[in-house]
Amino acid sequence: MTSGVNEVLLRSLTPSVLGILVRRGADFAAAEDALQDALVEAVRVWPAAPPHDPKGWLVTVAWRRFLDATRADTARRRREERVDEEPPPGPAPSADDTLQLYFLCAHPSLTPSSAVALTLRAIGGLTTRQIAQAYLVPEATMAQRISRAKRTVSGNGASPAHGGPPARAKPRVGEKPRARGRFDRPGDVATVLRVLYLVFNEGYSGDVDLAAEAIRLTRQLAAAIDHPEVAGLLALMLLHHARRAARTAPDGSLVPLAEQDRGRWDTASIAEGVGILQAALARDRLGEFQAQAAIAALHADAPTAEETDWVQIVEWYDELARLTDSPVVRLNRAVAVGEADGPRAGLAALAALDDSLPRHTAVSAYLHERDGDPATAARLYAEAAQRASNLAERDHLTRQAARLHARRGH
Repeated sequence: MTSGVNEVLLRSLTPSVLGILVRRGADFAAAEDALQDALVEAVRVWPAAPPHDPKGWLVTVAWRRFLDATRADTARRRREERVDEEPPPGPAPSADDTLQLYFLCAHPSLTPSSAVALTLRAIGGLTTRQIAQAYLVPEATMAQRISRAKRTVSGNGASPAHGGPPARAKPRVGEKPRARGRFDRPGDVATVLRVLYLVFNEGYSGDVDLAAEAIRLTRQLAAAIDHPEVAGLLALMLLHHARRAARTAPDGSLVPLAEQDRGRWDTASIAEGVGILQAALARDRLGEFQAQAAIAALHADAPTAEETDWVQIVEWYDELARLTDSPVVRLNRAVAVGEADGPRAGLAALAALDDSLPRHTAVSAYLHERDGDPATAARLYAEAAQRASNLAERDHLTRQAARLHARRGH
């Protein structure tokens, strides 16, 4: 993009324009290619001649690019039939196709990483270069990943995986697109939400703030579908994102929740997240993202770490464990039990879990330290540092071990 073009406007129009092209009969891959051509043309033309109806302009140019590509591959008779069907210029339809795109990008045959990349490209409007930078892979690698994902979504030669439906044949020119199935099944919604949560958890890398991008996309989804778990995920993202500025020290080291400067938390995001969560919980259709958001809200509501309502947090972890039966949830619950009922109770809860779980050793170290056993805690912190999945976590755990060793040496 250039400084003469409103990049935010272009990105906001991307999903609705793409949805219109798909609804008119273009397969997903061809529609996405045509839209990218139209976006490039907008960057070239708009600074000197901004259109009165940007969305309608993009639809018109993208549709013509799709037709041009179709003409190159199709017999003259079929080409003429499709050209005759071109809608007249005018305002673009107001129907919102964003929701359909979310479910297409969360296709059951895609791997999670491919679904995330396609969502960022097709709905987020990010370039392949930006997505590649965010995931620290070569641009050519990301281009291949996105290309394969588009072929899978279009049903063009991809084999089903993960129990997904068989690939569909590519529609012939002039053929009405087949119905893509219902999009209101809970499993479908859950898949979309997990893709968005994966985007959020990538945080920040390169010149793309993926956490902020995930919030933006989840807002779009919340506007397109009335579902309490969508609201729950949006609330969870806002509440976690509100603490972002306090999570790291100036030298880049991690700052644990209990030690964070709560004055640096974003109170506006916290208030918005709590409001969205309360409205979702009032519908009495509890889901895992609402339960996670409730835990985050209790942390955000505490003026100090000492005033955290750990008893209620344990209760919410009980609900979350019932909903997910996740060992990671039970691991986090053990920490909460240790805070609410004392470290011995936390260690007892931890003993029931597989010690190969990620962060199990770090949690054990923390609870042993709170239980007055610094020697065991120091050893476990050092072991946890060796198993850490990223540099920041490893450095933090190493410092914890060094702190306890230095204390014992005095």
